[in-house]
Amino acid sequence: MNDIILSERLPVLALRGLCVFPKMLVHFDVGREKSIRAVDEAMRANQEIFLVAQKNVATDDPSMDDLYEIGTVAHIRQVLKLPGDTVRILVEGEYRAHVTQWIQEEPFFRGRVELLPDGKYNPDAVRSEALLRQCLQLFDQFLELTPKSVQEGLHQVFASEDLSYVADFAAQNASISYSDKQRVLEQLVPTKRAAVISAMLAKEIEVLRLENELQEKVQESVNRSQKEYYIREQMKVLRRELGDDEDSEILEYEERIEALKLPEEVDKKLHKEVQRLARQPGGSSEAAVIRNYLDICLELPWNERTKERVDVKAAKKLLDHDHFGLDKVKERVLEVLAVKKMAPELPGQIICLVGPPGTGKTSIAMSIAKSLNRKLARISLGGVHDEADIRGHRKTYIGAMPGRIINGILQAGTRNPLMLLDEIDKMGADYKGDPSAALLEVLDSEQNGAFRDHYIELPFDLSECMFITTANTLDTVPRPLLDRMEVIELSSYTDEEKLRIAKDHLLPKVMARHGLTKQQLRVTDEAIRETITCYTRESGVRNLERQMAAICRKADMRFVSDNAPKRITVTGANLEEFLGVRRYLPDEKPATDQVGLVTGLAWTSVGGETLEVEVNVVDGTGKLELTGNLGDVMKESAHAAMSYIRSRAAKFGIAPDFYQTKDIHVHFPEGAVPKDGPSAGITVCTAMVSALTGATVRRDIAMTGEISIRGRVLAIGGLKEKTMAALRHGVKTVIIPAANEKDLEEIDQTVRKALNFITVRHVDAVIEAALDFGPCQKNDVPTEPEPEPQPAKELPMPVPETGGDRTGLRQ
Repeated sequence: MNDIILSERLPVLALRGLCVFPKMLVHFDVGREKSIRAVDEAMRANQEIFLVAQKNVATDDPSMDDLYEIGTVAHIRQVLKLPGDTVRILVEGEYRAHVTQWIQEEPFFRGRVELLPDGKYNPDAVRSEALLRQCLQLFDQFLELTPKSVQEGLHQVFASEDLSYVADFAAQNASISYSDKQRVLEQLVPTKRAAVISAMLAKEIEVLRLENELQEKVQESVNRSQKEYYIREQMKVLRRELGDDEDSEILEYEERIEALKLPEEVDKKLHKEVQRLARQPGGSSEAAVIRNYLDICLELPWNERTKERVDVKAAKKLLDHDHFGLDKVKERVLEVLAVKKMAPELPGQIICLVGPPGTGKTSIAMSIAKSLNRKLARISLGGVHDEADIRGHRKTYIGAMPGRIINGILQAGTRNPLMLLDEIDKMGADYKGDPSAALLEVLDSEQNGAFRDHYIELPFDLSECMFITTANTLDTVPRPLLDRMEVIELSSYTDEEKLRIAKDHLLPKVMARHGLTKQQLRVTDEAIRETITCYTRESGVRNLERQMAAICRKADMRFVSDNAPKRITVTGANLEEFLGVRRYLPDEKPATDQVGLVTGLAWTSVGGETLEVEVNVVDGTGKLELTGNLGDVMKESAHAAMSYIRSRAAKFGIAPDFYQTKDIHVHFPEGAVPKDGPSAGITVCTAMVSALTGATVRRDIAMTGEISIRGRVLAIGGLKEKTMAALRHGVKTVIIPAANEKDLEEIDQTVRKALNFITVRHVDAVIEAALDFGPCQKNDVPTEPEPEPQPAKELPMPVPETGGDRTGLRQ
């Protein structure tokens, strides 16, 4: 290309908003029919096409006058057909040219073009080098400020010393208007072209810097809520376009409130909250709080009830099927149903089931719910020490939620569930309030008709709920709360009851769980009795069920072994193969009558126990030493017995100054187990008298009773469990206070027939019945000043004794 080169009949493509520079690779889409025809014509010839920008991008069908005269002759490298009538082409600019003559306008532009060579460089090489460096520096700054990424050819342009190429590359990739690019394209002298593009880049750099500064300032001034508001407003516009306006949410809440037919106060409050929601910006945190509040309030079963089934016979059948024994509890539950049938409008009595662990308190509450056809809402109160757990948190707090009572109602989905408040004795109190005080309103049928949770802040009627609470002991239950409940004691199971429960309920359930059938595994009554006596020591049957499961696991292992048996029978003889060495040895009474050793009876959290008391008398200075991990009440009982013996020393034939010349040591074996309670009083007194007089104690007698300093024998609790322990120990006679004579009615008939009961009012009668003074001392034995003890009569059950250490022995 020396002077002028003419390209005859070269197709012309009009560009909108685009300029192509020599030596640049550019791809763009072609959609106009005239332009597509020009591309097709170029591809049929030598793939050469003249690219020229149109003056006004809005002109859809330009004429020759609408086109610039100077453009670029390019070589078409690639043509790609797109969906529709669009073509994407890749071109490489070759040289600048201008139209010298238009040959045709339809069906596409064609013209004669002539090459426009670059003008001569400025002879000042230093100036050219400076322009080159300035152009490269400005282009580099531009690339740092613009988000547009230019990767291809960057290394080549920054290494180039061709001022013309550098200026064209910068103009092609700079974000300047197409009219400015056309000015650069029409500038033929490289130094002037570099100066023009440098000025344009400098201006663009200043604009970009100002934009970035403004953007940073705006970004800093806009807080999070304003951002969310802006986004929510955009979302609101989008929802309107989609027909999903926020007004529909407000309308939906209004319709749900109207459909519930709520009380006037509740209806008014919820409508007010809906109006507050309508005034809130969609994305505000307050709107989220109101939505959550409305959702919870509207989910409450304001008018939902389950149809109660009051059928005493069906309930009795179900309770008998699910639970063995517990006759008093079942009778009381059936009485509640009978009252409901006769007086449906009467508010229900709140029942508190109290008993040792594993006696079936929770399961019997579930059976009651099933028999009444009521939904069960079980609320565990163990470890609760915050009033807000019961009443809820104010909704102004972050993460506020309703209390456990309202959550129980939501869980049940009905306004008349059976609400089981489990482990009510395990609640605590701290600086956050006393949850038991919050329960006072809940468990009062006169007040709970308008219970207000702190979160809901609306009155909800709990009067239709039936409340049943469970506890292991009443010692930690506050008196005002206890006053609102009717206490029903679940006493320990006897060994015979445990045997029946294991055979009829536990063993079939555990065998089915372990994939065993009656034909594969047989557990004899003897094995079950041995398990009860030697592997479990509890009031309930929870550990017994675990031991049955252990037997089944061992049986499963044998059935999957190489020499699998066809049938396994577990007996008392081979029980250790399944459960290991016996953990507890059966209680044994002394082989002979002994001096200073008396068998007492104690109540523990796992049932009744025998408790031996040992007394030694040695020469000394009158010290009374008490050992065996004793509580204060038990120590006081020993001092009361000592005071009584001193007052009767002459009649017992004891030296009057024994309390000054003898040291008395009272010891309770199993010293690691805490022991407390007053019911060992007569046992300690009898052992002291025996040790001081040398009289032996009958080994077939056990006793229980509180002693006063004047020798009166006072009532005790837990008689049922204590008598069962006496029977296991092999005792034939049991001495009990006369005040407990009425409790013999509640004792198991098996125990009643096997034991001989002596009721006493004074310690003198205990001494006479329990000690053997021998022929020489018999005349010195005092007689009881009180009336003679009467035979035991069959009257109602004991009020179990309260107080004492729950983990140890309570006497």
